Amino acid sequence: MALTLAEAAKLSNDVVLQGVYESVLKSSDISLVLPFSELSGNAVTYNRENAAPTVAYRDVGDTWTESVATFTQISKALCILGGDADVDRYIAMSRSNVQDIQATIILGKAQALQRAFDDGLINGTGSGTPLQMEGLDTIVTALAAGQKRICGGGANGATLSLDELDTLIDMVQGSMPDFLLMSKRSRRKMSNLFRASGASMETRADFGRWLSVYNGIPIILSDYISDAQTVGTSSDCSCIYAGKLGEDQGGLYAAYNSGGGGTPIMVEDIGALETKDATRTRLKMYVQLCQGSAVTLARLNGVRP
Repeated sequence: MALTLAEAAKLSNDVVLQGVYESVLKSSDISLVLPFSELSGNAVTYNRENAAPTVAYRDVGDTWTESVATFTQISKALCILGGDADVDRYIAMSRSNVQDIQATIILGKAQALQRAFDDGLINGTGSGTPLQMEGLDTIVTALAAGQKRICGGGANGATLSLDELDTLIDMVQGSMPDFLLMSKRSRRKMSNLFRASGASMETRADFGRWLSVYNGIPIILSDYISDAQTVGTSSDCSCIYAGKLGEDQGGLYAAYNSGGGGTPIMVEDIGALETKDATRTRLKMYVQLCQGSAVTLARLNGVRP
């Protein structure tokens, strides 16, 4: 069963783990909406839909031709993302009246974990040693030419317009997309476009946070979508993603293995260290990004300021 990190936080009775999830949810838009699906083993194998089946009108006596959806089988190993947080016992004992040093250090590590995951979701190569998560840029680039749903403002990019944004939305097949993923600069440009038209962007509350909304679609911000991409002769371009979420919609989701713990982020109390007067806590995820269909993800290239 898929769950978001906000739902995963409710499943834990561990106070430290709940604090980790709270820290992550406060500082990451994508963590509010991205589904996580648990699996067994060290790799995820799934079928990515390439093209939908077709039907046609036929005359009496016509020969019927068979048509089914075509798929590409994707197999990716889970990557290991995490780090250790050491707390000097002398500092913890002597400074505990000022603040909880251990909690501060663990929450700082949780935010580092969240930033690394958010970066990998966009820019991960899906390769390397150690293995990286496969990010959206890699997923879209690796699709066959006939499967890519990419639009843009010309050979050298162009200033964002609402017409282009509507084109991006329409490229996602089926129902409306579940998200628009963009940089903060692109969101500012959208706000400018709305103000120029005499309107204002809608907002809605999700898990205690306010998200901007366009045509009912949540706008998810990422600090890791570069505003310095090169398109033609322009080196000040960005991009915007639109897509569906979840396995059941052939959309974007994260596969993970928790070793039976049930939640994507694992917190291990390693305890006292042998070589120094400190205690160690380990935060980690065994995770991989998955995109269930080539027709439920689209990208707008060449978004200039």
